[in-house]
Amino acid sequence: MPNILTTGSATQAIDRAALEAHLDDYAASYIDAKGVKRLLIIPPDHTRLNSMAGEITAYLWDRLSDRIHIDILPALGTHVPMAEAQCERMFGSGVPFDRILPHRWRDDLRVLGELPAGYLSELSAGKLDQPMQVAVNRRLFEGDYDLILSIGQVVPHEVVGLANYTKNIMIGVGGKDTIDKSHFLGAVCGMESIMGRGDTPVRRALNTAFDRYVRDVLAVHFILTVIGPDERHNNVLRGLYIGDDDTAFEAAGALSRQVNFDVLDEPIDRCVVYLDAEEFHTTWLGNKAIYRTRMAMADGGELIILAPALRGFGEDPEIDKLIRRHGYFGTDHTLDAIEEDPVLAGNLSAAAHLIHGTSEGRFRVTYCPGDGVTRDEIESVGFAYRRYEDAAAEYDPLSLTTGHHTAADGRSFFYIANPALGLWAAKARLG
Repeated sequence: MPNILTTGSATQAIDRAALEAHLDDYAASYIDAKGVKRLLIIPPDHTRLNSMAGEITAYLWDRLSDRIHIDILPALGTHVPMAEAQCERMFGSGVPFDRILPHRWRDDLRVLGELPAGYLSELSAGKLDQPMQVAVNRRLFEGDYDLILSIGQVVPHEVVGLANYTKNIMIGVGGKDTIDKSHFLGAVCGMESIMGRGDTPVRRALNTAFDRYVRDVLAVHFILTVIGPDERHNNVLRGLYIGDDDTAFEAAGALSRQVNFDVLDEPIDRCVVYLDAEEFHTTWLGNKAIYRTRMAMADGGELIILAPALRGFGEDPEIDKLIRRHGYFGTDHTLDAIEEDPVLAGNLSAAAHLIHGTSEGRFRVTYCPGDGVTRDEIESVGFAYRRYEDAAAEYDPLSLTTGHHTAADGRSFFYIANPALGLWAAKARLG
């Protein structure tokens, strides 16, 4: 099937009326006309508030739920299930909470098969020589759905290169081994060679798994958004792509690289990143501040992370314990820990996260939390500590916009209002 919709450019802003018109056309042609009676929508969770997936999901619910059955299964991956207030913030008050289903990534699974060790070894140049079990939430196969609609934002991503498309299915509602091995594959291949790219070892693995076990069995369509800043630093919808194959993702990825990738002339000596209190409660998510800026940071520089709502390290209790046990002390330290700690060896997504979350000693990372995490906790995992109130008094997130600024002490710094929305790199680190 050809692309259903491809519209977007770095200068285009798709307003609400145009978005609704596109969704109306899609629903009329591919839901109403096809006689869909049972629909499963897979959006991201509240940690992707800026994706517009919540608004799209809510609009489709309002338009269709009076005549077809709709379930909503957020692509949690390893994240904790959404609370009712978070669902209302994401999808509005019109979507019933009991129709938003949790994805339990260790339990609610159907095993589909595996990708062999030889294939993973080939993708990783021999650095990962283990098979990857392929499993997804059993509801995709057992819910008797006529159509599965995956919704999400294409944006630079530290594990897969560009977020969404098959990742939303194979990881977002995938099983533990798929999540573990895909994340570790990205880590051993080197995140700086992956971020912002559409063709990566992890993307190939996910696409292969989807093509082999899902594509010809389930009817899956993808609604992909590309979000970029306008001249006032407000997020606007730059692109909307709907389809069921690689072409929609490739078109969205090409636009994302234009609007979400900021190449700087010089490395940043001091970078300040704000983690919105609604989105970022753990370093599992908050370390996007490290991932998305590492290629922009100068050797010996400082990354200051304003994290007012930080309350822990892992979204999952078991992973939280592993982060506290091993910390962010570099790739070699983590690889040694895998050899010594069978629990970490059995949670390779956590090991990958520990590798991703270190600067390898190249620049200093200072976390500035509120009262939810103590100095001792922050320092025990390898970060420097500063009180949020003190840091926010110097770098006021209410008055700053993304870009270069001068502090009261006369030193320059670069401010980022939301690290999840882009990728920053210095020209010298792009080769």
